Amino acid sequence: MKKVAVIGCGSYMQSGYGCPGEWRCLKAAALGEGNFEGPSQVIAFFTCECPGRTVGPNMGMAMKLSEMKPDAIYLSSCLVKANPGCPYVGPQELAGILEKQTGIKVVQGTHDYH
Repeated sequence: MKKVAVIGCGSYMQSGYGCPGEWRCLKAAALGEGNFEGPSQVIAFFTCECPGRTVGPNMGMAMKLSEMKPDAIYLSSCLVKANPGCPYVGPQELAGILEKQTGIKVVQGTHDYH
């Protein structure tokens, strides 16, 4: 089973902008729906906190503490499709930062649930 990490938008998840929390991302991973290629084990789930400077270090800490390296990192749908978008870092830039720091493929979005 593929091991994945999911990064959600802290602002959307905590402020009620249409993301009720991580349950939709976890459901999509467990069932292999949305952008997941098959059922996946989520080994890390954390939020990007404004202005986004901690995402790389948090991913490194998640890998260190779990003693596991994910096969892929998923940016949550609320992070990728944020409207209005993040004023600090866009999803493409964030993906580039994470891929450069970790060497792990980053997937844009987790699910298409409404």
